[in-house]
Amino acid sequence: MKFLNSKALEYINAIDRYHSLRKAAIKLNVDPSAVSRSLRALEDVIGASLIERKGNASHLTSAGKELMTYYRKIQLMESEVLSKIDDYRHLRAGEIKIAIGEGFITDLISPSLQSFLSRYPAIQLSVLSAGAKEAIQLIEDEQIDFAVTYASSSHPSIECLVETLHPLDIIAPTKHPLTELKRPINVEEASHYPLALIDHSTGMGRLVLLAEEQGDFVFSPQLKTNSVAVLKSYVSSGTGISFMPKLSVKSEIEQGLIEVIETTHPILSKAKARVMAKKGRNLPPAAQALLTHLKNSTQFLRNENDKAL
Repeated sequence: MKFLNSKALEYINAIDRYHSLRKAAIKLNVDPSAVSRSLRALEDVIGASLIERKGNASHLTSAGKELMTYYRKIQLMESEVLSKIDDYRHLRAGEIKIAIGEGFITDLISPSLQSFLSRYPAIQLSVLSAGAKEAIQLIEDEQIDFAVTYASSSHPSIECLVETLHPLDIIAPTKHPLTELKRPINVEEASHYPLALIDHSTGMGRLVLLAEEQGDFVFSPQLKTNSVAVLKSYVSSGTGISFMPKLSVKSEIEQGLIEVIETTHPILSKAKARVMAKKGRNLPPAAQALLTHLKNSTQFLRNENDKAL
């Protein structure tokens, strides 16, 4: 493969402009003999002469003109690339792809996503809804920049960028018998009441399954769903109880529809939200800006247990 010397191409461009090797050398602040040597070396590479003299002027041959055109195209492309990179750096352009690993997270961070897009209208944002396992797979396949997950499992090729503590509590209708206990309860106590559970493909569902396995008991839910909205409605209506982080039912608590009961189970009480990304892969500027914005503007990703890695 033949490589074209960029300096020699610059000399050719100057000779075409000034019609003189010596004048070109002076304008470029280079010794004329250095220009001649570079041109001869380039001629040896391509096997054709580049300059011809007509009177006192130097002109490019057909081969020289081809190289001059090539050089100017390269310069233009370089300028365009640097301009685009500058746009990315200053968030005047760019595309971000993220996954939301749990339905309730969407409600918690949507206002922050909207404010980010209002601030950076040229940024294109793609948000995928995915279960915890699917979110991790999307990261592995580098189809997204990062995922916001809940109770996601660790993986050797994935790193945690942000981690916040959000226990998986029991949510119950106001004045439910369990709320009258006024204490954290053993998870198995919840099995004595009508119950709704979310699908095991989610982080919440996976934690409940682990609690069952460790406690050597099995819940018999009255309702199974993959919808967070259905869980909330089930509890708000007074039908039964379920499991969700406190922050996810903040509105229902304020309305007096739902109360939260802590559990004594170590896995549920230590559940965490995590922002996950591909290990060793730097986030593009726009994705990094979005992550910083989410950390600063959402309670879900910002509390006293926040650990920026």
